Amino acid sequence: MVKPPHPCEDKKRSSLWQKRGDEESFNIVGFFGGSKSKAIWSDFDIAANSLINAAIEETSTDLPAVIVMDELHMLDDENRGYILELMATKILSLNEDVQLIGMSATLNNPELLAAWLQAKFYISQYKPIPIEEHLVFDNNIYPAGTSSMFCKTAIQLTASQRQNSLSQVRPLPCRIINQSKCLELKNPVLNSVVSLANETARAGYGALVFCSSRVGCEKNALLISSVLPQLNDTNPDIMEKRLDLLNNLRTTAVGLDHTLENTVPTGVAFHHAGLTSEERDLIATAYDQGILKVLVATCSLAAGINLPARRVILHGARMGAELIGPSLLRQMKGRAGRKGKDEVGETYLCCQKSDIEAVSELMEADIPKIESCLVPSKRDSRALLEVVGIKLATSKGAIDEFIKNTLLYHTMSSSDLSDMIESCLQELSSDGLVKKTENEDEYKPTLLGGAVVASSLTPEDGIFVYCELKKANQAFVMDGEMHVLYLFTPIHSSQQNINWQNFRKEIEKFDESNLRVLNFVGLKPVFINKMAQGGVMKESTPQEIETARIYRRFYTALQLRDLCNEIPIHSVARKYNIPRGNVQTLAQTCHGFAAGMIKFCERMGWGALRAVLDHFSDRLKAGAKCDLLALAEVKFVKSKTARIFWDNGFKSVGALAAADVQEILTILLMAQPRKPRTSAFEEERYVKKIRSKAEIISASANKIWEKQMQQELDLEDEYE
Repeated sequence: MVKPPHPCEDKKRSSLWQKRGDEESFNIVGFFGGSKSKAIWSDFDIAANSLINAAIEETSTDLPAVIVMDELHMLDDENRGYILELMATKILSLNEDVQLIGMSATLNNPELLAAWLQAKFYISQYKPIPIEEHLVFDNNIYPAGTSSMFCKTAIQLTASQRQNSLSQVRPLPCRIINQSKCLELKNPVLNSVVSLANETARAGYGALVFCSSRVGCEKNALLISSVLPQLNDTNPDIMEKRLDLLNNLRTTAVGLDHTLENTVPTGVAFHHAGLTSEERDLIATAYDQGILKVLVATCSLAAGINLPARRVILHGARMGAELIGPSLLRQMKGRAGRKGKDEVGETYLCCQKSDIEAVSELMEADIPKIESCLVPSKRDSRALLEVVGIKLATSKGAIDEFIKNTLLYHTMSSSDLSDMIESCLQELSSDGLVKKTENEDEYKPTLLGGAVVASSLTPEDGIFVYCELKKANQAFVMDGEMHVLYLFTPIHSSQQNINWQNFRKEIEKFDESNLRVLNFVGLKPVFINKMAQGGVMKESTPQEIETARIYRRFYTALQLRDLCNEIPIHSVARKYNIPRGNVQTLAQTCHGFAAGMIKFCERMGWGALRAVLDHFSDRLKAGAKCDLLALAEVKFVKSKTARIFWDNGFKSVGALAAADVQEILTILLMAQPRKPRTSAFEEERYVKKIRSKAEIISASANKIWEKQMQQELDLEDEYE
């Protein structure tokens, strides 16, 4: 099953599949961010682009019988959709008996996709739960069951506002929301959102509130929480579960968020990418189980996770400053109604005056038709490099046949396609990624081209990485860790803005080794100092863009350095003033990128550099220094926690395995990021949660220790 990545939903989806009645016959594994699964084609009935590549390179005929592509509308996404399209095209090109199944709730041209996939398409209009749609303006609720009704209502409202005349016909609201006297709720849109969420939660149902920003999520959650009954006024069973949720959040690596500490007792939480994956998992599960009644989320949640609600409330129709698209709007509204839990679903789009016309046009707009991601200037070069690199198509005729299996073939004229192919091949040749064979009839990847494909890089990124690694191979700074950390920093994780004062402060602490790295990659302390004093980094020419990319990447590498030196995620987030979820994402994505860099060096024949990078990759996974790598194999013993165990005498897995659970509990309590100020009763519950983690650590350490002992015994038997 292939699905565009969304980590929280990926974990939930794989765990649900693991509950199959025939789970003993299937190995259910998820390949997503932070996953430790090793991609060995013959072991799994799960497909992804890298596994397809491996199968083709190995000339394996043991392909899966069925590949299911969920969220098929994501084909249009330049980053995530490309993988779906390329993977399906490769399968079609193999002419094997593989069934392709695509699913989506927001497709406007299914007939085109069916023609591409050589499939039949089915459209279902069945809705298990009736949905009632509403427009909310100036505390008035108007029915808007269809797009035409919505648009008519919006146009009449706009006209009446513009005319400001009693003679102008104004639609009658079906309900009026009372305006709160609270100053914080004087804005009618905010007043409507809070009121609608409040009445839903008090009725015992779930409400999903969509906001335009992360800051807006947290502010809305606090306001909604302030009008709901406090913890002591709730059902005792729900109260117990919310206290458990608070303690579970306290025991995460980042501790309990201050805003969540205030909102969770009333059944409200926020959910966005600024939270760590552990926090998001706990919150999503609690909402799904009815422990939380109101979840305030960013719009992106609608595209990637299935958390339905009795009532969906949209706080405006923007994501950041931009108006959302019709496809995302439909997905957000589609979260209304829980089959088996609700008799009806409701959506409320709360608008301000300035947005009514834009929202009216948005509601009337058709969902954009899906287009190929392989169009020129997007991903055409990478697609051709991959198929040549894995030897799926090497001759001009074979490449033409491959192109016939793309979605692009169904939307572009044959003459334009031919020109595009020729242009791409010339570009790849001039970049030194492919070359013609001696008889000039076929193409084959160069050493560099093969390394780029093996590392899952785009041609542009591959050339950039090649230049960086080539310089490192010629003169690698071995007497420090900064150089390898820079090379392990993902290229596209370094798009954040630089705090130049922070950057200057960090390089002022650099020793001679780190300064050599700074100079070696082409960065100048004088320039950093100039920027810290208010300068502007130019990014007009290709050279300036490349230089800015290196500065951003090095700044991100400083965060990676802190993580590898046992500084907790929440401390790194505070130091660089970035969301802790972003820091965790960096920690997770660098694992895959590091593996790609190691593979790149291996394909290029740079054995010494590969060995250096490979040795350091274990530190990335552990988030710790070399002396803690063995301890970090134990579950929940990472980074700062591992160091505290070490400092208290537990310097090996054997020592941890031999420890009493009470001893482990004592150390874990010392490692908690923020001690709770609670009553004696709540303190006891908190300690109980930590104890359960201590028991898991003890079991994990014993399992690893027993395995190590067995391996030693096996070695002794071999020598005898």
